[in-house]
Amino acid sequence: MLKFRERLIERLLVKPGTRVDLGRDFDPAYTAHYVKKEDAEVLLGEGIQRLAEYQDKFWAQNTYGLLVILQAMDAAGKDGVIKHVMSGLNPQGCQVSSFKAPSPEELGHDYLWRDSRVLPERGRIGIFNRSYYEEVLVVRVHPEVLQQQQLPEALRSKKIWERRFEEINCFERYLSQNGILVLKFFLYLSREEQKRRFMTRIDTPEKNWKFSSADIRERRYWNEYMKAYEDMLSHTSTPEAPWHIVPADHKWFTRLAVAEVIIQKFVDIDPQYPKLTAARKKELAKAREWLEQEG
Repeated sequence: MLKFRERLIERLLVKPGTRVDLGRDFDPAYTAHYVKKEDAEVLLGEGIQRLAEYQDKFWAQNTYGLLVILQAMDAAGKDGVIKHVMSGLNPQGCQVSSFKAPSPEELGHDYLWRDSRVLPERGRIGIFNRSYYEEVLVVRVHPEVLQQQQLPEALRSKKIWERRFEEINCFERYLSQNGILVLKFFLYLSREEQKRRFMTRIDTPEKNWKFSSADIRERRYWNEYMKAYEDMLSHTSTPEAPWHIVPADHKWFTRLAVAEVIIQKFVDIDPQYPKLTAARKKELAKAREWLEQEG
């Protein structure tokens, strides 16, 4: 299992300093030659159990926080990853934040403000369904959105994207250096599979609520989004917070891959239940003695 996880993560990882070419280097339909759907479902079940065990220690240790960032095109399966991979976690130690178009209040602040307000505390797992990375994706594809951000004119130059990449890298380095671990996933969906999923949402009454005409409008900018993603992945995959490009054409593989990367992060930090001091052990012994005498 360890070798499987190591090979998988190596395949998904965007090595810091490398230039990403999605069409050349990554396959959204990839499922690995060493795992089948039936095996993946079993492995995911085992992984969910391991995550629950690690989370209990992680929460009790209360030293690190874990931030999981999910970015993707529409219908890539972000909600499904959250629902299935995180299904065994204790809700008291986990929080999900979804980021849509900024509100007037949020536009009155810097672009990292709304994300900063919901960062996970120590011992907790925070999941961002989209994130501050929208500021170098949607805003870049739709420059008119930048006009709403009330920035000084001098700051809206062509260098704004390079500046934001640097700002984000510094922000994530700051989080890492303060015990907030950052795991980032780009769920890489093919245009053909997105079309198939949109059609399913339209044709299935129980899924009609998931479809929005805005999804079709954004689909028209597919090539622009892919270029924006490549630039973002190339500039913001760092040693402290590397990106993982997860093939998303097969949901069963996507969920397994995300679970394995998170498990490996827990393996790396090896959370432990707090060790009791002599005074604490003495306190517990007295409590046991009292309870026994009570009967």
